[in-house]
Amino acid sequence: MNQAAPGWGPVPGNRNGQPPRVPVRWVASVPGNALPGNGSRPRIPYQGPPAYDVPPRWGFPHVVWRWPTAVQGTSAAVPVPSQRLRLIARNAVAVLWTLVALAAVASGAELWRYVLLVLSRDSALSSAVVGASDALVLTFSLLTFVVAAFAFAVSVWWLLVARKAAADEAGQHPPRPTWQVLVGLLVPGLNLAMAGSILAELEHAAIRRPANQRPKPSRLVLAWWGTWIANALLLTLTVLWRTRDGVQAQVDAVVLTAFSDLSAVLLALATVLVVRRFTRLLAPMDEQLVRPLRVLRVQDAPELPRRARPRTAAR
Repeated sequence: MNQAAPGWGPVPGNRNGQPPRVPVRWVASVPGNALPGNGSRPRIPYQGPPAYDVPPRWGFPHVVWRWPTAVQGTSAAVPVPSQRLRLIARNAVAVLWTLVALAAVASGAELWRYVLLVLSRDSALSSAVVGASDALVLTFSLLTFVVAAFAFAVSVWWLLVARKAAADEAGQHPPRPTWQVLVGLLVPGLNLAMAGSILAELEHAAIRRPANQRPKPSRLVLAWWGTWIANALLLTLTVLWRTRDGVQAQVDAVVLTAFSDLSAVLLALATVLVVRRFTRLLAPMDEQLVRPLRVLRVQDAPELPRRARPRTAAR
């Protein structure tokens, strides 16, 4: 209802002769039958969980299980080292297998060149055969060098992430800072002694040995270390031997190059074994190794009462 505000006088009319306006104030009143009671409602006793005549149509979305990942937009937007380790290891293994194939072909091409050099002592060689040999050696030597650089880079990346994952798993800090690891791997001469020690420290942390014990490398690490030193020595000897003059020196350089490529094959294979073993130790939950879960059958379950499905019901 509306009523005039108390104490307010009439307003005189305006110049146009219109009736004067009286200011009013709107007041809302509650109907009598809508007045609240004492506020008490009868409590319904608990009758158990809800029961349905047919299985309900609502529920969780029908999606497969996904492995836990980082949530976008949170402080953990960057994947944890164990999750990154599996991805980097997969890429590293792929590059290393490519290096194995290219280095094997390059070694075979060098051996073919050596055979042609031996045959050229007694007879002339076809220009097409010599050209094919030179093209094969040049192409696969260049490809092997480029892929070897990529393989070294991704292997060092995997090593840094693996050290971080091992330290997080053990709740400790890495045994040496990152800059010492990079210096020990990149400085020629020093990397012959430091590479095996760094890998032994990673293995020590990966197999959960106490931090106060001295790392004791396994046979796999020792084999990798020996292959690493042999490849470095053969590569250095080949580069120095190619600086010598004379036909015999050039022939010997071809043989040394073939042996260097073979040592690169062995080193890449040993690195594949190391990467796979340490990755499984640090990140054992791999989606390729775990079989997906699925429901095959349900036994001894009570039959639910079902009503006849209406023809007009939507699927």
